[in-house]
Amino acid sequence: MNKPAQTTDWIADEFVNEVRTRLRSGKRVRRTLPDGGRLHIDRQLPFLCVYRQPMGQTDDGTSELVEGEASFLIATASKRATADLSDLVHKLVEALSDQFDAFLILEIWSAPDKDVAIAADEDDILPTELQPDFVISARGTNTPQRTLATFRRHLERVSILKQKASVQIEPAAEAHPPKLPYLLKAQQCKTLNCDTIGLCVRPIYRDHDSGVLFPGVLHDLKRGLGRAFKQTFFTFAKTRTNASPKHFYSLGRRAMVKSVWDVDRRLSEISDSFDFLLQVTPVNAEAAWREFRRKKFQTVPRFYYRPLAVEPAVLKRQLFDVHIEHIEDPTLAELFRQRQDELDRKITMLTDVGTPRFLLGSRQVYGDIDANLLDIANELLRRLSSRSREDSGGQLSAQQFAEEAEQEIAFYRAQMPSFAAKAEVREDIFSGLLCSGGNLLIGHRASIPRRRVQALLQHEVGTHLLTYYNGLTEPFQQLHSGFAGYDALQEGLAVLTEYLVGGLSSPRMRMLAARVVAAQMLVDGATFIDTFNAIDRDYDFSQRIAYTITMRTYRGGGLTKDAVYLRGLMEMLEYLKGGGELEPLFIGKIAADHISLIQELRHRNVLKPPAIRPRYLEMPDVPERLNGLRNGVAVTDLVKATIR
Repeated sequence: MNKPAQTTDWIADEFVNEVRTRLRSGKRVRRTLPDGGRLHIDRQLPFLCVYRQPMGQTDDGTSELVEGEASFLIATASKRATADLSDLVHKLVEALSDQFDAFLILEIWSAPDKDVAIAADEDDILPTELQPDFVISARGTNTPQRTLATFRRHLERVSILKQKASVQIEPAAEAHPPKLPYLLKAQQCKTLNCDTIGLCVRPIYRDHDSGVLFPGVLHDLKRGLGRAFKQTFFTFAKTRTNASPKHFYSLGRRAMVKSVWDVDRRLSEISDSFDFLLQVTPVNAEAAWREFRRKKFQTVPRFYYRPLAVEPAVLKRQLFDVHIEHIEDPTLAELFRQRQDELDRKITMLTDVGTPRFLLGSRQVYGDIDANLLDIANELLRRLSSRSREDSGGQLSAQQFAEEAEQEIAFYRAQMPSFAAKAEVREDIFSGLLCSGGNLLIGHRASIPRRRVQALLQHEVGTHLLTYYNGLTEPFQQLHSGFAGYDALQEGLAVLTEYLVGGLSSPRMRMLAARVVAAQMLVDGATFIDTFNAIDRDYDFSQRIAYTITMRTYRGGGLTKDAVYLRGLMEMLEYLKGGGELEPLFIGKIAADHISLIQELRHRNVLKPPAIRPRYLEMPDVPERLNGLRNGVAVTDLVKATIR
């Protein structure tokens, strides 16, 4: 009696058939393979990135170069797996080639580590062992030449530590790793209309002697390669298949793994556990003003702050227990890594309130004032009159303005019931306006010129609250709590809306300019009294306004945030002049550097369009003013200039 044959399959036939069935029905495939392998196919796509782990040697980091793509296969290169792996690839290519009429396999491997150990260039300026180096190979004479040209062009744009990549195409080279066979035989490729491209990468992301990884280099290389991959797949899809992707970003990953949602949730929880601006805003600003005035403006006011309701050390532990390195998607990893770094710096600033270290943290978070910004601020202060008819229409009290704000909020709530904002008059806020936790906080001593009411409503409700609640409707919580560095774009957009509704007055522009000057004086070492006197006497502001500007700048030990209003406005004018659209900016609280990343996520269907649009876009004269800005307008020309 014959004994039943023992199975030696590396992958069972049932597994392979299930993969093919899921692909043909348009379902996602995410499977673990033996020996640490993985198969991830986000949806029906006409390409597959492949990496085979070589036997008998370590190759740390290389597999990560494909993990961010929407369709990838990571498998062992062992001989016992060869047949089953080829069968798996054949079945999935067969399923997808039927759908798209063609298919592309892009296989990646690393060059020997000894190839990294090359001397510096002849001038000994750059360490060329960190220069990206790629060798492209393709199978057969009927290779997709336009796809190869695209691949080469975008690989040449990869840069690590300011070193441009070296890229070669070797048509005679085999398009697979050395000592390994092709995944598909030539006849199979011909039958399936499948092309194969190989990419050999110099492993600059690890030490060539010890094999220790350089995480920063690996991260940057992964991002650069990811963009080149998508551009290549886009060209292939448009020229060789029946697919019609609208943008190369649309070929990126859509499905998010659990680690992404976990990181997003935990970072948002940490961010929401404290209100940074409230924590660094004095609770005794009004009493300090009275004391400052009583002492003839010769004694530096003493400010007091809210007690911290969180333990910074605990927050830090929680923050760095968020494992962003587990996120395979390089775009999302970059966004979350920036946010983690900013939260770290802000938590440190909370512990430094009232000390000289606070200013150092502020400069790290909000940046310094460049010479051009300071020149523009001084020009505005010189050109714009300090005289104003802004108050001629009367004033609204804090409570009256709150009632106007509630009506504006009701307009948005009618479109989106979850727009649950409230306008609150607060005793612990001096005289300003502040959006916090999805609510508008109004200082009880606030006095709002009627001519400025609409502008401030669109600034606070139509920008800050709208982006907060739009962010809440998106899958990523960071879009309501704010990605790193969002302040400049937020405040620039908010001030721009003041102009669009006809409420950006000369006094308002002078105040924004004075904030820049005050921040620079702070950085240069001026005292509170020095800055107050300059704003009061040299720039002809009232003592009360000069105090408010100076208090906002020196609070906490020195906060340079107020310089972002004018800087952000200048950035917005350049953005519109360059053809930028406002619509992507309403999706949540993002920085200017994130616009392209947000657009990428929109193309990938990861993010939705903004839930609601600002009311001001429907107001008379706004489209005309907006079109005028697209033709190019200097910030100094936004309001009528009068020489003092």
